[in-house]
Amino acid sequence: MLKQKRVAAIHDISCFGKCSLTVALPIISAAGVECSVIPTAVLSTHTGGFTGFTYRDLTTDVQPIADHWKTLNIEFDSIYTGYLGSFEQLELVSTFFDDFKNDHSLILVDPVMADNGVLYQSFPKTFPAGMKKLCSKADVIVPNITEAVLMLNEDYKEGPYTKEYIENLLKKLAKIGPKQVVLTGVYFDDTALGAATYDSETGVISYALAERVEGYYHGTGDIFGSALLSGLLNDIPLAKAAQIAVDFTVKSIAWTKEAGTDLRFGVNFETNIPSLTQALGLK
Repeated sequence: MLKQKRVAAIHDISCFGKCSLTVALPIISAAGVECSVIPTAVLSTHTGGFTGFTYRDLTTDVQPIADHWKTLNIEFDSIYTGYLGSFEQLELVSTFFDDFKNDHSLILVDPVMADNGVLYQSFPKTFPAGMKKLCSKADVIVPNITEAVLMLNEDYKEGPYTKEYIENLLKKLAKIGPKQVVLTGVYFDDTALGAATYDSETGVISYALAERVEGYYHGTGDIFGSALLSGLLNDIPLAKAAQIAVDFTVKSIAWTKEAGTDLRFGVNFETNIPSLTQALGLK
């Protein structure tokens, strides 16, 4: 019997609205990988489009959970981080990397902090430098273009982009420290959108694109990141894992649009999980 792989997912959790841990848990689990969690905060809903939501910070719980896990000698095949709301959480996660990384583990950091050329209002202007430091410890990073330029201290440019521009960003991001970079929000025209990947060890750059679906859908970055990690942990090469993740995300968005779902509620990825497991080659 094959040994089951295990992920430690460090994200916030929204009780309603599909993003963060409510996305990571079912997708990673469906991929045949055990998903352990450290919630950094709990919210009644996510913050996109909702008002009056509750928020409880769980920063003080992160280290005690990690300390207990250390007494159990738990090992992880991957550590996966998403939205981290403060410098203190960045430091706690950095310590977690030091305590739990081993020779075979894969650290994937999604530096969630900005979009559409703008840093989230909850963060100070110095936050990207802190996130860059955390990314230096990762094996794989998954920034969007806004997050990329903020960590590189460059000006944001609106698309469509050129391959030269995208490939320069990928190579500069790799110099931060990760072996592999996946850049999201990549498009060269108005018909297709997706991601670009770069493996610094092989020098290979690839593109994973799919037909664009108009509209802004919450939680799609978490869906993509979770599907990407699922592919990597099933020993699928980076470029193919990115294409699988793009296809799964776009198919879920299209399904949601056709159903007329309230965009605040998140994307209907659950219905499309069978297509993901099939693409991953699982029974």
